[in-house]
Amino acid sequence: MLEHFNSQRKNKLIMERKFTEQEQTRRNKIDELKKSNILAFNGTVKPTISCIEIFNKFNGKTREELESQDKKYIVNGRVIAQRGPFIVIQDRDMTLQIYIDKKILDEKASIVLKQLDLGDIISAKGTISKTHTNALMLRCENLILLTKALKPLPDKYHGLVDREERYRNRYVDTIVNEKARKTFILRTKIIKAIREYFDNLNYLEVDTPVLQPILGGAAAKPFITFYNALDHNFYLRIATELPLKKLLVGGYERVYEIGRIFRNEGVDTTHNPEFTSIEFYEAYSDLWGMMDRTEKLFAYITKKLNINSVVFNGQKIEFKYPFNKINMVEELNKKLNIDLRKFSDKEAIKFAESHGIKCEKYYKLGHVINDLFEKYIEETLIQPTFVWGHPIEISPLAAKDLKDPRFTLRAELFINTKEFANMFTELSDPIDQLERFEAQLNERENGNEEANEIDWDFVNALEYGMPPAGGCGIGIDRLIMLLTENDSIREVVLFPQLKEISWKK
Repeated sequence: MLEHFNSQRKNKLIMERKFTEQEQTRRNKIDELKKSNILAFNGTVKPTISCIEIFNKFNGKTREELESQDKKYIVNGRVIAQRGPFIVIQDRDMTLQIYIDKKILDEKASIVLKQLDLGDIISAKGTISKTHTNALMLRCENLILLTKALKPLPDKYHGLVDREERYRNRYVDTIVNEKARKTFILRTKIIKAIREYFDNLNYLEVDTPVLQPILGGAAAKPFITFYNALDHNFYLRIATELPLKKLLVGGYERVYEIGRIFRNEGVDTTHNPEFTSIEFYEAYSDLWGMMDRTEKLFAYITKKLNINSVVFNGQKIEFKYPFNKINMVEELNKKLNIDLRKFSDKEAIKFAESHGIKCEKYYKLGHVINDLFEKYIEETLIQPTFVWGHPIEISPLAAKDLKDPRFTLRAELFINTKEFANMFTELSDPIDQLERFEAQLNERENGNEEANEIDWDFVNALEYGMPPAGGCGIGIDRLIMLLTENDSIREVVLFPQLKEISWKK
């Protein structure tokens, strides 16, 4: 009965579809092609040469040199322009002009040419030559239709103007928007460079579970799902930290994971609930080792991609090494002309409220320091800067600073007021770790929805002994935004989640 209902509903939706005049014309062309036994969707593809291979191989040759050769090449691509006897096709890397001499085309190729539209994907065979303006072209002798585009491409010069339309129809955006296409190619190169950097240091890339029974590894609101086979609620992971540190216990001294993280929070230009991060952990290292690793990772990527500076959200960012380093509390003390270390919790809360900061029920000195830092210092951090010395209240997994146990050996890398990396000397003491978890549980009971739960399995792992270690997490999407000079995280995510729309079109 349900299948019958769904079938009826599907048929009704299909019947309700309305086509524009252009869309209907393209569909009619399929019927015209069928009359000549020509497929509109052809799965037979012969070996080809790409546009970039043609450019690299022949661009340095003269027209006379090219025309003295008689070798035939097959090139595939999408038709993005037609002008006179020329068709311009585009493949993954670049465009190429195809010169069409109607006199030498056979009957089928002539029919294909007559029914051709912008957006169609074709295969052209011919010799390589150059135009009178010295641009490479292929003199077409045969033309095969590979895929008929049933929808027209957006206007060539304006593309998709509306941002949401671009994100929703990314498959169109990357056809008509060269910057978008290059951004995602560069994204792949950046992630490849990250892997190369850590692989060269003998780190082991691993995969840990996306579904977690315990909320831990970061302060964030989770997505919750139900695991039928285990009859239990699970979280989509908000971090990969705890499983990776269990691997340190297990004897894997250098590990990293590049993967998806899920945080059920708001969306803005630098935050997306589903994002990609890398976390890496190294036994017998510490906070300073992680700063060094992070800085050298940036140096490796920027050198490999030949990037010395970028313009990010209107600010010129220069990659000069070493990066600046500041202590969180000392920087605040200089700004506010006080010594926050001398404040009690009550004095700190009173001071914060006098500066317009709303204090929650669970607030202590450390929370106040963090809020004051966000208000007064973050906005000044334009060039790459490591900020270290975070309060223990906001760093439940970082080792204490023995000089002042109210603070931790933790640092964040800020660029143009935004956090790009978070690192610390790892806490290896299971007794201290359990106390931190219990403090987090108390915060949760007092209204902090982002506080960690107690991960008893992690405590158990620490009791077997974890070597002293350093760890770091970097938001890859935000890093790609920076290096590709994009001002929104959705510009560097191929298919960002958007509100549902009706497809009755």
